[in-house]
Formats: sequence, C-alpha cells, structure tokens
Amino acid sequence: MAIEVPRRDVLKGVAVAAAATTLTQLPTGPAAAAADRSCTTPGGKDFPKVGGNYGNQNYSALGDIHTGNVNRLGAAWVNRIEGGLTTGTNQSTAVAVDGVLYIESALGNVFAVDGRTGQTKWKYTQTRGTVTRRGVAVGEGKVFTHGKGNWVIALDQATGAVVWEKQITGYGNMEKVAITYHDGLLHVGTHDSVRAAALALSAVDGSLAWNFWGTPGPGEIGHDTWAGDSWQVGGATPWIHPALDPELGLVYWTFGNARGNNSSQDGSGREGLNLFSSSIVALELKTGKYRWHFQSIHHGIWDMDNVMAPVLADVRIHGRLRKIVVYGSKSGMYFILDRTDGSAPLGIDEVPVPQEPRQKTWPTQPFPRQGPWTENRVVDQPLGTSVPGDPNRAVPNYVQGKLYDPHWDVPVLSIPGHGGGADWNHQSFSHSSGLVYTGYAYVAAAHSLTEASNGLRPPGEYQTGGVVAVDPATNKVRWKRRMPYSLAHGNGVLSTAGGLIYIGQPDGNLLALDDGSGRERWRFQTGASISSSPIMYEVDGAQYLAVYAGGTGIPYGDSAPRGDFLWAFKIGGKVPPAPTPTPPVIRRPVSGGPVEGSIVNNTVVLARTYDATTGTVGSIESTAVNGMAPTHLRVPAGTTVTFTNPAGNINTHGATQFFEGLFDIRLQPGESFSYTFQRRGEYFYNDSFSPRPTGKIEVY
Repeated sequence: MAIEVPRRDVLKGVAVAAAATTLTQLPTGPAAAAADRSCTTPGGKDFPKVGGNYGNQNYSALGDIHTGNVNRLGAAWVNRIEGGLTTGTNQSTAVAVDGVLYIESALGNVFAVDGRTGQTKWKYTQTRGTVTRRGVAVGEGKVFTHGKGNWVIALDQATGAVVWEKQITGYGNMEKVAITYHDGLLHVGTHDSVRAAALALSAVDGSLAWNFWGTPGPGEIGHDTWAGDSWQVGGATPWIHPALDPELGLVYWTFGNARGNNSSQDGSGREGLNLFSSSIVALELKTGKYRWHFQSIHHGIWDMDNVMAPVLADVRIHGRLRKIVVYGSKSGMYFILDRTDGSAPLGIDEVPVPQEPRQKTWPTQPFPRQGPWTENRVVDQPLGTSVPGDPNRAVPNYVQGKLYDPHWDVPVLSIPGHGGGADWNHQSFSHSSGLVYTGYAYVAAAHSLTEASNGLRPPGEYQTGGVVAVDPATNKVRWKRRMPYSLAHGNGVLSTAGGLIYIGQPDGNLLALDDGSGRERWRFQTGASISSSPIMYEVDGAQYLAVYAGGTGIPYGDSAPRGDFLWAFKIGGKVPPAPTPTPPVIRRPVSGGPVEGSIVNNTVVLARTYDATTGTVGSIESTAVNGMAPTHLRVPAGTTVTFTNPAGNINTHGATQFFEGLFDIRLQPGESFSYTFQRRGEYFYNDSFSPRPTGKIEVY
C-alpha cells in the first residue's frame, strides 16, 4: 500500500527552498541571440546546443518535413569527417549555428561543416588524446570542447584556432558531459570519480566561477546523509548536461550513483540517504547556491541513477499552467516536478520496500502515483514456450526480484537493469503533440556484492528496447512501441512541428515515427550505429535533418558497427544510403571466444575455466561467468555434445538450455550428459548451481 511521507521527513531536515524569482541579466552583442530565449522556446533555423534549447526539449519548430512528404526525404550530403574511420567511441551530437554544424569525432577532433554543402570548413586536431565526448557548446564567437586530462578548450568559431585552454583539477574526471554555454558561463559536469562536482566556468578564460559537490562536505547541505567519511568517496557524479531556466535563474543538474568500496552496489559503509546521489538539484545560475532538490532513489545500491538530462516544459496540470521539469529515468518512471520549488503536482509517494540491514537500505523509495512506463520485474516463463526475442523473459536459475529488492552475496535479477529503462539518451518534449518521448532498453541485470562494479547483465539475455510517449500533464503512457534494439545509450529523440519524431538505431537505421502513434513512416541506412541525437536546421530557406552516425560499445560491445558519417537530409535529397553494416548481436555474449568442437572432443566441462591459448581446462571449481570450459563451442549440425561435471568438483552442477528449452539437467561430480544438436543456431545454457557460468553452443 502506498503511503505518503512528508518531504521534510524524507530529507532528514534538508529544507526545500523557494524558487528564485529574479531574472538573469542577459548579455549584449554576439551572445544575445542565444541567451535571450526562454528555456521552452523551440528551436528554429538553428539547433544551437545539445538538447536544442535550454530546456533540453530536443524539438524543432521547423515543419517543412512532415508526415505528408517524409517519403521523399533523402540524403542531401554525407561527410566522412575523419576520412573513413571505422573504430572508436562516437557519442557526440551535432549542433547547428548560422548554417554551420559543429561535431566531435571519436578521436576528439572538432569539425565545422557547412550545413548546405557538407564541406568541412575547419578542423581542430586534438593534441591530448581521446576521451568520450557528447557535444560542443557554442557562444561568444567560440566553440568549447574537452581535452583529455580535465582540460576545457575554447576554439575560434570562425577558424578553429585555439583561443584558450584551461585545466580544471580537483573536481573529478572531466569527460562525456556536453558543455552548456549561457550568459558568459560554461556549465560543465565531471564523471566517474570518487567525488565530483557540477562546475560553472568563465567563457572568457575557463576560470572557475562556482562549484557544487555531488557529495556534500562538512557544513554543506546534505552532509549528514553520509555516514562517517563515506562522502569523500561517495561518487554522485553529474555525468550528463543540465537544463537551464534563465527566467527563474536556475540550472538543474542530475547527479549519479552513490558508491561504496568502489562499487555502486555496496551500501554497507555509507548509511543514510546519500545526498545528492540519484538526485536532481536546482542551483542558482550565477552563484551555484542550492535552491531545492528531489532524490529519486534513496541510498541506491542498484546503479539505477536517474541521470538523464532533465527536460523543462510548461504544461497545464489540473487546469493550472505549471512550469515543470521531467526527471528520469533508468528506473522506467518519470518524476514530474514543479521546477520552481521541486514540488510534485501529480503526486509522488514514499513506498515501503524490502530491506537488507547489511546494506543499510532505506525503508522507502519514491514512486509516482501514476506508476512506471515500463515493466519493473522479469517474467519467468516455461522453457521452450516463450516468444523468441521476448525481452521480458528471465534468464533461468537466477533469484528473481522486482525493482528495489535488495541484494547481498547472491545475485538478484531485476528489470529495469542499470542500462535502463532509459539511460543517457536524450528525451524530447514536442510542442506539437504535448508528449515526452524517450528510447529505452529491456535489459535485466543481476546485482550482488560478488559482481564487479555495477552488476551483471546475464550472458544470453536479449538486449532489446523501445520508444515510449508519455503525457507529462498526466504522467500516463500515450503509446509504446517495442523495437529490436536497446535505445537507451545515446539514441536521442528529435520531435518536430512536422508531426514526426526521429531516432537512430544501433544497426545504423535512422527512423521517422509518427508522433501520435509510433508508426514508422521512413527509414534510412547511415552505415554505422547511431549513438547521438538527430537535429534539424535551416540554411538559405531549405530545412535539413542531420545526424552523426559513429557508434559506441554500449550495450553491444564490438559488434556495434562504427563509422564517422555526418549526414544531412532534405526533401528530394539524392545521395544513396550507405551499405548496410553487419547488425549488432542483440543477445548478451558469453565471455570467451569460439572454440572448435574437434579441439575439445565436443565436450564442455562444467564449473571450470578454459585457457584458449594452451587448450587446457582449469583445475579449480569455478562459479565465475567464464566457468564453462569452453564458454563458446562451435560444432556442425548433427554433432553430439557431452556436458560433464568432473569428479574433482564438490557440487552438483547443471546445464539449463534457454530459451528454447532443449535440456535442463543436473549432474553429480563424475556424471555426464550428451545432446545432439540437429539445427543451426545459437544455444545458450547456464549452470543451475550458480547462474553466472554461461556457455553457448554455436551450430553451423
């Protein structure tokens, strides 16, 4: 039963302050055009920042490309910005200012590209090495980017020449987070550190204007929510760009997971709420002063931080126009908050959840009264009866739990996993439909203190996803469309006045969907996995759709196709699609490479590791993920494969084949079982004693 706990009690005395009412002083000169826009004013001919506008709405008011003519949409040009690169991590979203696109490559180089012709105008060559990048900022005649080693670099917007460089130390690793420019300040987040901060830097020279720590120190608000000195290594990193409301004078940062013993799954040494982990915090733009916050996961132990870039919108709720922020959602839920004071106009309840005293778990967790927009528990179905590719099936032999069930040493399998729900892809609010859109993933995760870092995505599970449309005025799902791939990692949504939304897939296809139903209206093969947001802009009266297709390893590893394709599309474009790359492997791979059956006598040894370099089976019983010898066996159709539990093992081990349900056997030490594989395909199985060891028989 849902209960409502006063916010004051939940926050242990941390006050929620009133919203700022003073207006931010707007600049004059070149920066004025970008800075004087409301955070909810949609983009027009420019798409000047990652997120489109200060409210991260990823919406374009351009409507010449619409449902009536999208079938005539074609590529106007393509630029292989690095000359044909097919490796690396490409997570950068382009921005468009005055007909020029600015984009970062996997190598860290920055390019200015003519939006009409696709020709490179200038290139900045990175000198400090590669770090993951998610987009530049443009302002005051400069383009701002990152450099390895916590550098911020300002380039001349017209030439790409370096204007200044500044190294920022002592606040965590500076990468991944797209830089946001506003009114003379750069809003920069840090990532993947034991302690990190949201920063505001001078756009003139990079000097620090203010900082706000994700884990508060002595004397700071929220410090008493960390036991002992755990705040010093508590994580809570702001690893995605914020939203800004210049009229309210506020910037909204989302902070990531709490950490303990270098793991986001271990809460044993950090008793308390652990503010401001898994929180959205409203700060004054000019000073960084705290105004209010909302924590979506108390004392998190699941790596489920709701760190997606928040989206600001003005919507009518219960007959009253409200300034809201849409916050979420790895957990598959949206928290609709009033952005002036953090209150919840649609209601959020603190609901009791199961406890694990050793983890110092918090007794309640917040749930929106409207419920989640995706499933929050896996479904166990009889072997061999489920639909192929059904993303909501549980890999067998795991202890199954629902969202926020605690763990200790035994892995507990739940969904959404730490890959979402939705993760760091960009949401979109459409002024045309009034809906919020996001891509998401169906990828369960098993959490325990025996798993590395942030949990185990079980080998063999399907990694699929979908697109969901939610009405922020009610927090109810309007429509949801299942898709063949996870869309939670950089697969941002662009909505437009043309009644369409656009999203890229890991197989290289850029899709246009009807914004009212999710029906597919158009697709185009870009040649590489898309881990960025599409944008729209206008040059010389012509309207263009653009996307950078480069690819990343999350969640498909090396199987995701990579590239350096910057595409632009317009009605009547004639450039042909790229060759279709090999699509990513959607089932979570086993840990080892393929071994021909003839090498190992068509035999799998249970609960032992395998050294492929020497061809030897380990001598010690193992329950590690690679505890099948070998993990990946290749055999021709018609081959009989023997599974054996060696006499030297102590425990009964098994082989449960899923999801086809071909066999499910238990073997005492010294026993064996044989099965003949007649059909081509991939057949995954894991161990009934401990589900971590997982193998695959590849039949060709």
